[in-house]
Amino acid sequence: MLQLKNIKRGSQRGFTLLEVLLVVAIIAILAGIVIIAINPGKQLGDTRNAQRQADVTTTLNAVYQYALDNNGTMPATITATPTEICITGTAGGTCTTNAVIDLSVVTTSGKYIASFPKDPQCPAGCNATGTGYRISKDATTGRITVTAINPEQGKTITVTR
Repeated sequence: MLQLKNIKRGSQRGFTLLEVLLVVAIIAILAGIVIIAINPGKQLGDTRNAQRQADVTTTLNAVYQYALDNNGTMPATITATPTEICITGTAGGTCTTNAVIDLSVVTTSGKYIASFPKDPQCPAGCNATGTGYRISKDATTGRITVTAINPEQGKTITVTR
């Protein structure tokens, strides 16, 4: 009889199915809360917006550096109408026929900028030969404005100088 009791005790070690299911359910709930708190979609959107902000500033800096080296003369192709910038390397007929602005004078020899940055989500919402950034020149003040076409989360990304 003593041996039978020892065998029963030995076989009762471990967790029951109910205990295991409760632990798994609690872990799943906590994981769901953490994922919602982190919100990866918003984090990725914020990252892309930060890249757009840097791209807009870089573009404007390159155009102004070009103007400084050319006695204050901006590239002649910049107009008062906000127009998308053409992708570097597609200058000529492709830029003028696709309603994008040709700023290849700024990228020539890579002195001011090697190539214009492209929006992180282009070609969605961008011209086929465009970068996803628009540039314009104020007719009265002569100030240049560069704007991101497709910012996320309702943010406006624009720099004027």
